[in-house]
Amino acid sequence: MHEEALIHGTCLAIGGAGVLLVGKPGTGKSDLALRLIDQRGLGLAGQLRAAELVADDQVVVRREHDQLMASAPNALRGKLEIRGLGIAELPVVAETRLRLAVRLTPAAEIERLPDLGRARMDILGIAVPLILLDPQNASAPARLRAALDQFITG
Repeated sequence: MHEEALIHGTCLAIGGAGVLLVGKPGTGKSDLALRLIDQRGLGLAGQLRAAELVADDQVVVRREHDQLMASAPNALRGKLEIRGLGIAELPVVAETRLRLAVRLTPAAEIERLPDLGRARMDILGIAVPLILLDPQNASAPARLRAALDQFITG
C-alpha cells in the first residue's frame, strides 16, 4: 500500500518535472501557474520548456518507494481558478514526479543568498528541494525555471 497526502497547493509539470507551489490562500499559486502555462521559457540551460497543469487548489501526493507522485483529486482534475474569470477547464498531465517545492513568500522575507543545499520540504518522509519565491515579481516564472535547472538532474 502507498502512503498518500492531500496538500493545499498547485502542481505543474515543467519539462516533465513536477513542481509543487504552496503558500497561504490568496498568495498567487494559481496566478503563477497561469503565467507559467502561458509563457514558455528557457531557464538557465537554454532549453525551451512548457508548463502543464497537474492540479490546482488541492494536490494528491502519493509515495512510491523513494519518489513522490502528484496528481489532482478527481473532482478538480483539469480545473484552474483564474481570479476575475472563474474556473477554466484545460488539459492536464495526469501524474508527475515531484522534483521541486516552491513556497510563495513576500520578497521582504526571502534571504538574498539562502543556503539552498539545506532547504527542503518534507512530504511523506521524502525531502524535496525547496525555494522561496515572491510570485508578485515579474521574474517569478524565470526564477522558478532557473531553480529547476539548478536542482534537477536526470
